[in-house]
Amino acid sequence: MQPLDAGTLHLVLMQARQGDRTSFARLVEHYYPRALRFAMQMLHHREDAEEAVQDAFIRVHDNLARFREDAPFDPWFFRILGNRCRTLMAKRKRRHEVLEYGDLPYDAASEDSADIPDAGFARDVHAALASLPPEQREAFLLRHVNDMDYEEMAIVTGAKGSTLRMRVKRAIDTLRVRLREGAIHE
Repeated sequence: MQPLDAGTLHLVLMQARQGDRTSFARLVEHYYPRALRFAMQMLHHREDAEEAVQDAFIRVHDNLARFREDAPFDPWFFRILGNRCRTLMAKRKRRHEVLEYGDLPYDAASEDSADIPDAGFARDVHAALASLPPEQREAFLLRHVNDMDYEEMAIVTGAKGSTLRMRVKRAIDTLRVRLREGAIHE
């Protein structure tokens, strides 16, 4: 798959808004890798990440006609995906609380670690990211992985720019300390 340049992406988006299925499929192909990477880093669980991405694309499809043509698509899409990730995190937390009280046996094997790097600095970075509070992790990923500016991030998260700047700064400070000290290194 060839990445879409900005002009082609806009054309594909407008055709998808008009109900063209082929264009919507191209939109999905274009965004899927970034969306899955974002969801994996937010949720740290492959099945949940795939579910979040699939749900986000379904919501995009169902609401694409309401998307404003003059607005940037990335923040709108990642807001939907971020909401799906937060919903799944909340669902997972509730499930975890049930498990802590012994209603169901915990199945550690159900955690998908296939996508976690198995050694070296990449694993340390992955572990450090996983240790961040969800709001900081989301802000860091939007800013430094998805290369969004603070205005776009505000659209995605609903938080103010100053709040997002603080979340990114705290995330960077925490990552710097944890990676420097090797506190998370196995």
